[in-house]
Amino acid sequence: MASSMIQILEGTYRNKSVAGMSFELVEQYRNTGKSSFVTVRNGGQFPNFPDTIRVNVKGMKSYKFISSEKEVSTTAAPQEPVKAETEEEAIARIRERFEILTEMTVAATNGDIRAMIVSGPPGVGKSYGVEREVEKATLLDRLAGKRLRAEVVKGSATALGLYCTLYKYSDPNCVLVFDDCDSILLDDVALNLLKGALDSGKKRKISWLSDSNMLRREGVPDQFDFKGSVIFITNLKFDQMKSQKLRDHLDALQSRCHYLDLTLDTMRDKILRIKQIAKDGVLFEGYDFEEVTQDEILNFMEVNQNRLREMSLRMALKIADLRKSFPNNWKRMAETTCMRAS
Repeated sequence: MASSMIQILEGTYRNKSVAGMSFELVEQYRNTGKSSFVTVRNGGQFPNFPDTIRVNVKGMKSYKFISSEKEVSTTAAPQEPVKAETEEEAIARIRERFEILTEMTVAATNGDIRAMIVSGPPGVGKSYGVEREVEKATLLDRLAGKRLRAEVVKGSATALGLYCTLYKYSDPNCVLVFDDCDSILLDDVALNLLKGALDSGKKRKISWLSDSNMLRREGVPDQFDFKGSVIFITNLKFDQMKSQKLRDHLDALQSRCHYLDLTLDTMRDKILRIKQIAKDGVLFEGYDFEEVTQDEILNFMEVNQNRLREMSLRMALKIADLRKSFPNNWKRMAETTCMRAS
């Protein structure tokens, strides 16, 4: 009988998500009380690790049986064979998600939607697409010398700073983009302010009842109605947070927002996202590379995917810089500066 193959729908190996990856099944699902897992063959997907590994899963519903011979394991209930996603299909899926991100951002700048959360790994172009649409929306403001009706806030933000920023952009058609401001999610006061700004009611009244010299100095009232839109960009997976207290807060936020998960959960998806941007002629714009040179860089990244410090658009540009500056020795340079030591 042919070996049984499974596709992980939800699971981790060494605290890293392996959702979407396929393995040869060695031993069915087990729950020891301390952990629950399925034993599979590594198959070279994790170099330098044992041939047989345990993938942590919640139960048998966390994986599907598949087979290259279209056979299903007789030890499990019969299921429909799963057709593997082709590279073209995966790129189309990824492209569609980012097109939706663009359309939703435009809707936010028009005031048609009040809140959106964008979740995805770092370095895949989440911020770029949003910031591009915000720049388009504020072009007339810049030309007229007016105060911009949109702002991108990056990095840490205190609760009081968040309150003042929300007031500054509280008018209709104003847009606030919080990019990598996850510290807000760890502050109860800031979270409650954000939930108030994103509330689904007709009026979104926000209050600051503590005495503050900063508010008086800036002329910010102790309460106001927020009528703008908010886009929150994060690397966090809201449905995978371990802290129950934080999960409750995030669930409350998610219920108030459009939640867009870019579904770039596997190394393969990240590589295909980079290929998609390169194919669109955007990634290596300005380098004057021929197509064969671009393919050389992408192939280098794919071959060395498990050694690169990260798989991202930023990493592709770093390697492109080396290819341009050191055409005869760029691979060695990349191995030294862009990869983890063996």
